[in-house]
Amino acid sequence: MSGAPVVVAGAGPAGLAAGLALARAGRAVKVLEASDGVGGLARTMERDGYRFDVGGHRFFTRVPEVRALWRDLLGDDLLVRQRRSRILFRGRFFDYPLTAGSALAGLGAAEGLRIALSYARARLRPVRPEASLADWFTNQFGRRLFETFFRPYTEKVWGRRCEDLAAEWAAQRIQGMSLRAALADMLRRGSGGQRTLVTEFEYPRLGPGLLWERMRAEIERRGGEVLLRHRLTRVHHEGGAVRAVEAVSPAGSLRLEASHLVSTLPLRDLVASLSPAAPTEVAAAAAALAYRDFLQVALVLDGPEPFPDTWLYLHDPGLRAGRIQNFRAWSPELIPDPAHACLGVEYFCSREDPLWRLPDSALVEVAREDLAALRLPPLGPVLAGHVVRMRDAYPVYDDGFRARLATIRAGLAPLRNLLVAGRNGTHRYNNMDHSILTGLVAGRRVLGAPLPPRRSRIGKGPSGPAPHRGDGERLESHGG
Repeated sequence: MSGAPVVVAGAGPAGLAAGLALARAGRAVKVLEASDGVGGLARTMERDGYRFDVGGHRFFTRVPEVRALWRDLLGDDLLVRQRRSRILFRGRFFDYPLTAGSALAGLGAAEGLRIALSYARARLRPVRPEASLADWFTNQFGRRLFETFFRPYTEKVWGRRCEDLAAEWAAQRIQGMSLRAALADMLRRGSGGQRTLVTEFEYPRLGPGLLWERMRAEIERRGGEVLLRHRLTRVHHEGGAVRAVEAVSPAGSLRLEASHLVSTLPLRDLVASLSPAAPTEVAAAAAALAYRDFLQVALVLDGPEPFPDTWLYLHDPGLRAGRIQNFRAWSPELIPDPAHACLGVEYFCSREDPLWRLPDSALVEVAREDLAALRLPPLGPVLAGHVVRMRDAYPVYDDGFRARLATIRAGLAPLRNLLVAGRNGTHRYNNMDHSILTGLVAGRRVLGAPLPPRRSRIGKGPSGPAPHRGDGERLESHGG
């Protein structure tokens, strides 16, 4: 199979990074992407000249080679932006991530005392064993602050009770956070701000899509192919190795011989595509993996944007929306008309939900109603609305997911030329820079390089709703 190309499934951050690493090394590579554009969960969409980031992606990393890649491909097109995000709860603004100072100011002294007493009880009698996300939040913040602030938003994001989510998710995404740490930080700095939270980040002037298009262009310039609207349907393997893949394209079905397969597909879909089929227990474990879907309604408004933040997080359980982006705060060049604003109203849902199945026109009306309920400064008329749906946006850490992953890993291990990368390829809720790094590592593995030292391996280091954590940033955003 030495003359066959490397096949990469998925043209998101990880898939493009793997393809680029291979193309730069002179290897033949074909990247298959089911959609009509590159970037995966980090795409930048364009409608009528308005660009909007799906999920929002701050460019901040402590991984030197990822930073070097951004600099190499984007150069002066990287803007430096000030970080500003807040929580809107019960008509009041709170710091994001939640800080002791803003919680006390927004909830009042009496409620602050109840929260403090609840936290003291949690420290004296912590929940043991700490199995669920509810246990983790209670131990770190006390039952009252958890029930008041964290439960409504977390359950809005994940669509399930905190008792049904694994504490491991919090240990990965928001490690080191607690009410005690927030209070100590407020006393140390007098501001309530997290000392490890970055205050500025970089962002491409035309959105993350600028990076993905440049990665695609270089892959193709070096002889590789990025094939859009090519959905992988079958992975043929024999003798402990992947031999070929099948895909469906607008021109029909095709079969590609493969020297290696780098998959960024959801593990559920990868295992289901195996031919011969995976053992029954492996197939069952993959089918049981859970994902959370995401949709965004981008509203173009006549007049200025009603808030300066990149994001507002909406904790009120009565609001269907979970978050709102202000795209001009990311980059003024995303908005072609200075007299207009463009806001992204974000919903966390599942494709079985009635919200997901609504037609675009009805979703635009839902988003308009949610905006009107926020008591923001007066909004101008809605000039246009654009809907983006993203399936499998967030891998779910539910009860038993770790055992299922172990079963899948053992089942795939005999395929010596199969590598997985990216958020869904590893079923790990990582950030964009980590997804890129998984792709670079996968490319190097194809080229024969050993795994990096354990301290820098993917999945070892810190990666961040309610909120979550990024490498080098104590708490991050959902798509960050």
